[in-house]
Amino acid sequence: MTEPGDGRVAVYIDFDNIVISRYDQVHGRGSYMRDRPKSSSTQPKAGFAEKLEEARVDLGAVIDFSSSFGTLVLTRAYADWSSAVNAEYRGQLVGRAVDLVQLFPAAAYAKNGADIRLAVDAVEDLFRLPELTHVVIVAGDSDYVPLAQRVKRLGRYVIGIGVAGSTAKSLAAACDEFVSYDDLPGVARDEAAEADEVEVSGVGAAAEEAAAAPARGRRRGAKAAAETSTTAEPAAEASTEGGGDATPAVAEEAEQPARRGGRRRAAAPAEPEDTAEEPSEDRQLVATRLLARAMQLGHEKDDSEWLHSSTVKGQMKRMDPSFSEKALGYRSFSDFIKSRSDLVELDDSSTAQMLRLAPTRSRRVRHSGRASDAVSAS
Repeated sequence: MTEPGDGRVAVYIDFDNIVISRYDQVHGRGSYMRDRPKSSSTQPKAGFAEKLEEARVDLGAVIDFSSSFGTLVLTRAYADWSSAVNAEYRGQLVGRAVDLVQLFPAAAYAKNGADIRLAVDAVEDLFRLPELTHVVIVAGDSDYVPLAQRVKRLGRYVIGIGVAGSTAKSLAAACDEFVSYDDLPGVARDEAAEADEVEVSGVGAAAEEAAAAPARGRRRGAKAAAETSTTAEPAAEASTEGGGDATPAVAEEAEQPARRGGRRRAAAPAEPEDTAEEPSEDRQLVATRLLARAMQLGHEKDDSEWLHSSTVKGQMKRMDPSFSEKALGYRSFSDFIKSRSDLVELDDSSTAQMLRLAPTRSRRVRHSGRASDAVSAS
């Protein structure tokens, strides 16, 4: 079997199943069927939107975990995307290049609509794409047991992802590996861990300097341009304040500097500081969170304490192909890692650079998972 990280992965998401299961997990069994609007024309019950937000599913965590097995060849999510509940997730899914398969409900509840369509597509893809090595089924329904068994018979590695309390034991037994949604890296956390993330996700001094230097340069250039563009305004005002006897030619000469200044101001806006600096800070923050999740995935997949830097970078690129340490202002990936020394330790004593989560960070991650499990159990 191909080693994890070297495979080609297909992901199939029974979207309604995972959303409803998560809602019932947070608010109690059967809550979704009681609270949901009976039809598209029916007004939802008071507080339904707030309860949906409390039980929001992080599809990014599901996709990132799936990418730890290899390159994502295809990712499909099955649902009625015209439903208001599902439509809220469309942006999140489209942003991760997920193929949204529309299921038009033929009956009141469209029972087994996604199950059958998903199973048919999966089997067809296995024969059409023989290079597939891993299949991820995101659902908890026992209806998927025959699919998981057939995929295994065809020689593929089957991974199941479902919500605790809403997953059939028979489905978990039919998979080669089954993971609870709550145990996915980046999902299990408590309030203390959230506060800690804000602290550690802020980049170190080197990263702040790298992010601030381009912004300072842009601010200096913008300030100079603004000063140059405004020097002509007093002259224009002086020539027109003298009285109303100014000839049209004099008035024309007085207006030209102001017009030229106006053109310069249009080319260099007066407030570039916010628009120039915010994207740099956002990219640094996103990169830090990406690194943290890649490290958590690596430690879960590998029993060794240290991870090879190339393995970590490869996982980050699979999760976000746009990641580039050079675009963030670093000459190498090791420089990027060193700027996150409060999050990751780098052992560069040998030619093979090895990484691990900082011990304090590792303890916080484990504590976060235990706290989240306790909350779910309660």
